[in-house]
Amino acid sequence: MTERIYSLLGIARGAGKITSGESQVEAMLKKGKGSLLVLAEDAPGTHKKYSQWARDLNIPVLIFGEKLELGKAIGLSQRSTVLVMDDGFAKAILKVRG
Repeated sequence: MTERIYSLLGIARGAGKITSGESQVEAMLKKGKGSLLVLAEDAPGTHKKYSQWARDLNIPVLIFGEKLELGKAIGLSQRSTVLVMDDGFAKAILKVRG
């Protein structure tokens, strides 16, 4: 399950369907955009701020993985926040998560 979610995140990045990093994610949330917000388990400082913001916009929140692993999955450095911008990828990730 875990590897499948990382794989889907990597595919979504390759398709240009994610935004990552706090500043980019904030910019998209300010515009009311996004289909799924993924927050790293080892970044508790981001949980409260971003979870509430996403819920206010009716964007599902998934607290999953560690910063290093999220970054690796999308081919970048550590990431505490990843915003999936595509409904299809978001649904696929949530389906795998169960």
